[in-house]
Amino acid sequence: MTTSPASADRRRWIALAIVMTASFMDLVDVTIVNVAVPSIQRDLHATFSSVQWVTAGYALAFAIGLITGGRLGDIHGRKRIFLLGIGGFTVASALCGLAGGPAMLVATRLLQGGTAALMVPQVLAIIHSSFPAHERGKVFGMFGAVVGLGAVSGPLLGALLTQWDLAGLQWRPIFLINLPVGLVGLLLGRRFIDESRAERSLRLDLGGMALLALGLLMLLYPLTRGREDGWPAWGFVTMGLSLPVLALFVRYERFKARKDGSPLVELSLFRVRSFAAGIGVQLVFGLTCGIFFLIWTLYMQLGLGWSPLHAGLTGIPFSLAVSVAAGLSVQQLVPRFGRRVLQAGALVMALGVLLYLWESGRYGVGIHSWQMALPLVVMGAGMGLIVAPLTEAVLAEVPREHAGSASGLINTTQQLGNALGLALVSVAFFTVVDAAGPGEAVGAVFNHAFGHALWWLVGTLTAVFVLMFALPRKAPAQPQPVEDQDRAHGLEQDRAPELVR
Repeated sequence: MTTSPASADRRRWIALAIVMTASFMDLVDVTIVNVAVPSIQRDLHATFSSVQWVTAGYALAFAIGLITGGRLGDIHGRKRIFLLGIGGFTVASALCGLAGGPAMLVATRLLQGGTAALMVPQVLAIIHSSFPAHERGKVFGMFGAVVGLGAVSGPLLGALLTQWDLAGLQWRPIFLINLPVGLVGLLLGRRFIDESRAERSLRLDLGGMALLALGLLMLLYPLTRGREDGWPAWGFVTMGLSLPVLALFVRYERFKARKDGSPLVELSLFRVRSFAAGIGVQLVFGLTCGIFFLIWTLYMQLGLGWSPLHAGLTGIPFSLAVSVAAGLSVQQLVPRFGRRVLQAGALVMALGVLLYLWESGRYGVGIHSWQMALPLVVMGAGMGLIVAPLTEAVLAEVPREHAGSASGLINTTQQLGNALGLALVSVAFFTVVDAAGPGEAVGAVFNHAFGHALWWLVGTLTAVFVLMFALPRKAPAQPQPVEDQDRAHGLEQDRAPELVR
């Protein structure tokens, strides 16, 4: 039985709605968690390091699995791996909602990040195989709208679900809400998404993935755990030993490239100066965002005593500023001014941080949401000038045949930076909290810690500004074309606005 053109057209648009819903679910999930962190800590009697791992564990598992998840789709079929990912993500969400303690929640968040790494890379690959080139611009525009909606609605939805305390479940509905969405996506995806594979697929680099995961865990775990254990010697030894493990990973990747041409990381890309610097920009910028969004939540809810809803509403000016500035930078500013737009974004964002520092110092615990609006709008505008055009700037001088590998590596680096930033909260924020005197007011302590951590952001944004000098001065005349098997290029478009989380 043949499928009519009208029926085929309807199927692909339904498939688009399904994968867009899956992306929206993933985007909202992390934003919701940020707002609910204090509620989770109180209910589970969790330590601050456990709370850090609730967010950092997801980012780390997602980052490590991204490239492998994309290649699994190329080899075994994108529909099959997408359905496996969305099914696993739904199960992991249920387990997160049922977690009885911090250890189980951290473990299930790791599982959630790993299954998201299976689901997300297939989204843009499915679009590539379902829509001709002349329609993809419209489709990607729709994705931009979905991402913007996720950025704005995630904090509000998380705040509402947490504050409503539905059926006495407190924070748990932020995860349980994924169950009906995931089940519908799974059922409809089986029916309406067509299977596709890459014509030529690389082999999985499981050895490289294991070495990278081990090296990163040896670096991040002591950073997160060390504060509560009094910074023991084993933590510094473990962090020191992570460097030779990561060096071994580089040597193994060189061997893998010579052996079968399928390393996890294409090391030859780092010979391109602008790409190497751009990876540094992504890492440091991701670190900046990882620090800010966690300390911001802790400052508002634990330091100022605001409710989740109050904190969620306070973030709206920031999200709107990011969305507006991102559209303006891509459509009008970058084609005319090139790299200077991104550098201006770093400086504008740093200015917003300094404004926040001044206001938190002047008003202390008596600060109001409307007083935060100005620094948040300035910070959001600066971030928007960076996040949208950054990947294209980093890819500008990368050879066309490596565009997919380079894009996947950029996105992975961003997530690793986010995980590193979340781990560094122990140093940037909690060291000040721990140093407070026994009779000092909680609000004053958290206000001081917030100001201390903001100076870290000024430093990291300065580093971002300097690294951007290695990017090309002007945007390329035409975007780098990406072949069908290079699904990672589209992956960045799906995930880059995640920084607004």
